Amino acid sequence: MAIATTHFTDPGCPWAYSARPALRTLEWRFGDQLEWELVVIGLTEDAKQYEDRGYTPERMVSSWPVYHERFGMPFGYQIKAGVSATSRACRAVMLANEQSHEMGEAALSALQFMQFTTIEMLEDDAAIAAALDEVDGLDGTAIVARLDDADVLERYEVQRTRARQAAGGATEAQGKSADSDGPVRYTAPSLIFTAPDGSSLEAGGFQTIEAYDVILANLDPTLKRRPRAESVTEVFDFFGRPLLTAEIAAVMAEPMMPPNTGAVLAELQELAAEGKIVRDLLGDDALWRAA
Repeated sequence: MAIATTHFTDPGCPWAYSARPALRTLEWRFGDQLEWELVVIGLTEDAKQYEDRGYTPERMVSSWPVYHERFGMPFGYQIKAGVSATSRACRAVMLANEQSHEMGEAALSALQFMQFTTIEMLEDDAAIAAALDEVDGLDGTAIVARLDDADVLERYEVQRTRARQAAGGATEAQGKSADSDGPVRYTAPSLIFTAPDGSSLEAGGFQTIEAYDVILANLDPTLKRRPRAESVTEVFDFFGRPLLTAEIAAVMAEPMMPPNTGAVLAELQELAAEGKIVRDLLGDDALWRAA
């Protein structure tokens, strides 16, 4: 039986965005031995919550180079018109995820890319709809039309409550929790791994692939581990969806070594020149997809 993997996240969190390479490596390494569940945190219900904490569009953009340099993620550096609450985007991800886990992940990706590489506002319904419409299988307009439905709000509150159950656990002990709106909550991204026998271990907040790996080795030493990918083609064949440069490089990295992004980028560019993959500009980098 698979390890149940609960992923607490939020499309407005730069740490959750920057964890994408590690999460792709987990998917690659353990495959269907992990059964994923996506739970949205709902970091803020009103933009004023961010404003009251001193956040401004300028302050947010000024931090993007740090994330880019540390984790290789693409960013755009336009100054947005304001800061955005994440509630509506979280509900959109939740609704997409109710179609399937794959659709939930695709919606999360689309809204993360919108938040961190464009000037669009994360709480703007038209922008949310447009971003989701780019995902095959999602109707962004239909999803946005349901965001304020009573049953949607009810299910969203269930997820928010689940995300606010971190008190007294490993996440709080490690200083990876937050209580910005009262209850002690998981920060994004937090993962809880639960074995078939009910035993569980949690990786609260941003963690490295090594942290995830040691947790899973202790939780279930019998898990099979796929070796690193040897080629870009092998990565695309496995995932079958668009990927960032940093995600591909992470999956191809030697154990305990930093990703060789330069070599991976050279291979990507060669494949693009041959017409086998397509490079879509995304912020200051690219999203790569099969031709």
